[in-house]
Order: sequence, then structure tokens, then C-alpha cells
Amino acid sequence: MYLSKLNLDQKLIHSSRNAAKVIADDVQKFIDEHTTTSTERTIARLLGVDGVDEIDKPLPNVLIDNIKEGGGLERGIAYWLGNAVVQTGDQPQEIAEKIARGELDITRLPAANEEKIQGTVFEMAEERVEKIKTNRNKREELINTLGEGKKPYLYVIVATGNIYEDIEQAKSAARQGADVIAVIRTTGQSLLDYVPYGPTTEGFGGTYATQENFKLMRKALDEVGEEVGRYIRLCNYCSGLCMPEIAAMGALERLDMMLNDALYGILFRDINMQRTLIDQYFSRVINGYAGIIINTGEDNYLTTDDAVEAAHTVLASQFINEQFALKAGIPEEQMGLGHAFEMDPDLENGFLYELAQAQMAREIFPNAPLKYMPPTKYMTGNIFKGHIQDALFNLVSIMTNQGIQLLGMLTEAIHTPHLQDRYLSIENAQYIFNNVKDLGNEISFKDGGIIQTRAHKVLTDAEELLNEIANNGLFSTIEQGKFGGVKRSRTGGKGLDGVAKKDSGYFNPFIQLMVGGGK
Repeated sequence: MYLSKLNLDQKLIHSSRNAAKVIADDVQKFIDEHTTTSTERTIARLLGVDGVDEIDKPLPNVLIDNIKEGGGLERGIAYWLGNAVVQTGDQPQEIAEKIARGELDITRLPAANEEKIQGTVFEMAEERVEKIKTNRNKREELINTLGEGKKPYLYVIVATGNIYEDIEQAKSAARQGADVIAVIRTTGQSLLDYVPYGPTTEGFGGTYATQENFKLMRKALDEVGEEVGRYIRLCNYCSGLCMPEIAAMGALERLDMMLNDALYGILFRDINMQRTLIDQYFSRVINGYAGIIINTGEDNYLTTDDAVEAAHTVLASQFINEQFALKAGIPEEQMGLGHAFEMDPDLENGFLYELAQAQMAREIFPNAPLKYMPPTKYMTGNIFKGHIQDALFNLVSIMTNQGIQLLGMLTEAIHTPHLQDRYLSIENAQYIFNNVKDLGNEISFKDGGIIQTRAHKVLTDAEELLNEIANNGLFSTIEQGKFGGVKRSRTGGKGLDGVAKKDSGYFNPFIQLMVGGGK
């Protein structure tokens, strides 16, 4: 537990958390009654379906399209696949391949005994879940053997578009001192309603998230981890229309972190809010079970809204993300709740306000490995000023015990980082983290001073907003544009046609096997 320096009103924190729980409970009722095409494709992947058909359409899509066209989405793929396994004796992969060749329509097969169907599926699901548990144990074993970097973890990105080039850059970054490598996804992948297959060498602004790319990068980071003598964590992005599918692929290939926010896809990619909220639940169930740290995306609010005026929306979203994560069985230690150093550098005492915000997040979420994002909005291309902005960001981080530090790049706003840019950023962070390591433990803040007053105001405003959302509901709050200054319609955006209300025979074995069962 961190000693309080801000004298925050505990009643306001309690009220905020209670309101966030009411919000999450209300949305969870909706989630529990619905499924989506991407959630069903995830179940198919977890049951062993992979690969593409002759026109490169992923077999999980082929399978789910088959049951959707046959009017069977409401029953769920676990039922249909289980029935097909019982009736044909084939494995899920063989069944998907037969559907792709036009040899089978699983919604037209005779129905077997439901108990036998469920028993068959649970048996297959238990095997796959065991593989994910083995990955989790392997990570823990490697960390115990090799060790890992101190917190804040130094987190850097690679984004060449070519997985093989990404691997070289990632290895170089690890040798320079990086603890976490995030492979940025190609622009627009979050809007694809399928996951590409195999290794990829052409992406724009990033590299496609595919299971083969995950496998290649995991192998490379394990190799360089042995070389440098510490475990290197791998991060990717399970947001967008395939959120739970990418979570499943990451769990199967031992990724360690996933960008996984409940609201990001709605606000910043115009993905339908019903679709996103259903999908975030299953994606988080998988991440929780796999021991993957989720990173939430509150920093994005501050790129579309003002970081001073909208600071309370960041805190409100952190409270909501915390409650959604708890619903999915994610412990606090795996919640990389997001925030950012995004205030206008010309603001008088801006550093004090940033310090107040970061310290407040640390005191309110003491067990979460908070993910702190660097300045981007006000980076101008002046590399000297930019490097100082990043240094101040690093200083706030070490003073407030942040957990995951996405390093700022002095060339932000100019180009995708070169190797030397990344090296300078790592050097900057290492210098400050070492030089002022215990500064935060040595100082206290003036009672009633600028820092305490700022934190109190943000908390008060967040508590008011959360209680307002609890009264009105999350769907209508998003429609009103209370987050990030972005308004979205409940029936608008991409992917609504993939949402279905479950029928009475629906079941998902992985929810039952994974929730609360990760340890």
C-alpha cells in the first residue's frame, strides 16, 4: 500500500468505485444475454480451428458464417461444433475444412443428446485451456529463472510493417534495455472483421496481428531474453472487431500484455458499442486466465479532449475499466490502467498538475501496474524540447511509482522511431529512474497546496460523473459524448450486424473454465 500524500477523500473514492460497480453490473446483464460473431469465432479458435480456405478466408469466419446463415448464431458455435463432432466423429478443424469445401452444413445435421454435446465440447475445451495454463506457468518459470527489469518497465514500440524487420528492431531494443516490446498493428486492422493468417511483411504504420507473427516474435524475444539475462515481455493489441480472437491468439502464443480497453473501439474507431462491450468481456476473461496484463486506453481521451479540463474523465474511465476487468476475473495486478502526460507544456505549473494526476492514480489503484503514456499531442518536431518533455514525463513516473512506462520518442511527430531514437529514449529513462530512484519516498506535498488541490478537484469531478453515469447508464452516456468529447450511437458504428441474443441452449465452455481459474 502506498502512503497517501494527497489526503484524498476516501468517501469520494468509495462512492466512485460503487458507482463504477453499478455501471459494470448494469452492462454485464446485457453482455450475459448476448454474443457476437467475433466471440463465437474465438470459441472456434480455442477449440482448435485455424487456417484459411482456398480464397484465404479464415476458417473461423467460414464456420461462424455457416451457422449465422443457418440461423444458428443465437445457439452458439460450441453447440453446433459439439453436435458435429458427435455426429461425424471429425475434429473441429476437419469440420471447418469440410464446410469450406461445401461438403457440410452443420446447422442441418441431426441433433444429438445435449448432455453428450456439452460433455464432448468441455473435454476438448479443457485440453486447450491446459495449453494456456502451461504458457502461463512457462512465463512464471522464465521470470523466476532469468529475472526481469525493475518497474517501471521500459516499454517501446516497433512498427515497420514487416514482422522480420520488427524482430531485428525488437532484439536491438531489448539489448538497449527495453523490458516490453509492443508490436504496433497496421493502420486500420481494428476495423477488419477477420484476423489475417500467417506471417506478414507489408503493413502501414505497423504490422498485422496474426498468430504466426505472435509466434515468431515470441521466439525471438525468448532468444534475446536468454542473451541479455532477463525476460522480455511481448505486447500487442486486442481492440477492434476481433478483440477476443486476438486475445485467444495471444494466450496460445504466450504474449504478456494486451491493449484491451472497454471503450476505446467505440470512441476512437466507431465500432458499435454493443459489439465492443460484449467482446471486451470474453477478451478479458482470456487475458485474465492467461496471466496477460491488460493496458487500457484512457490516454486517448487526452488527444481528443483537453488534458486539464477532461482529466476527471480519465479517472472515471479507470474506475469503469477496473470494474469490467474484475467481472472478467482479472486481478488488480494485471490491470495496466492507462493515463498520460499530455498537458500543454506552456501551461503554468503544468508539471505539478501532471504530478497530481499520476500520484492520484497510484493512490486510488495501489495494486495496479499503471501504464503511463508519453507526451504526443504537443510534440512539435523540435527534438531538443521534445527530449526535455520526455524527461519530465519520466521524472513524474519514477516519483509516483508507475508500473509500465511507454517511452516517449524525441522524434515523435516526425517519423516512426529509428534505432538511435529508441536508444536515446531508453537512455533518458534509465538515467532519470536511477538518479532519482527514491525521490518519491523522500518528499511530501504541501497540505492544501497546488498538487493536493488539483487532485481533489479531479476526484470530485470524477465521482460526480460516475454517479451521473450510474443513473443514466453507460450506453446513453457514450451517446451524449461524455468521454473524449466523442458521441456514438447505440445502434451506429461498425459490427452491429454481428450481435445476437443468446437462446436458451447457448453455452460457452471457456467462460466456465477460465473465470477465476487462472491461478
